[in-house]
Amino acid sequence: MSALFDSIKRGKRIKSLDRVKGKLPFVTAGINERGISSYIGNPEAEIFPSNSLTIDMFGTVFYRDYEYGADDHVAVLYSTSELYSKGALLYIGMCIEKSIAGKFSYSRNFYASDAYDVVISLPILSNGTPDFAYMEAYIKAQSVKKIANVANEFNLKINAARHIVKKQ
Repeated sequence: MSALFDSIKRGKRIKSLDRVKGKLPFVTAGINERGISSYIGNPEAEIFPSNSLTIDMFGTVFYRDYEYGADDHVAVLYSTSELYSKGALLYIGMCIEKSIAGKFSYSRNFYASDAYDVVISLPILSNGTPDFAYMEAYIKAQSVKKIANVANEFNLKINAARHIVKKQ
């Protein structure tokens, strides 16, 4: 992972009682609200950059396209030297989550130091570098597919409602 991300950090503990209301999203462990537990204004909070990934203590990975603070049960991964596209980071995040699935829980937390041992497989170009264009295209294709599925479900519900109305 350090080949992709030159910054792998752990967030900072700020207890619920010590959090000052503010505008900075504060990421903690969990999937509700994509891990955002509150919005803080604590000056001691480290502000992490947008276009980064977070991995919580359970191994849940989220892409962040905004600046945020993070709890100490959250690992933050980003690159200061490379500007990866959102699609590439979503693809990488998906690979990370698949690689660590089922390995972390309340009794065995994921920490930033664990990120160095995560092995993922990425599409590679003939020169040995990651194929970021493929990753981007894959994520776009998955998004189009998901939108089409939602549209089809919506159309089925509309047609079913029309059928019910016609019977009345």
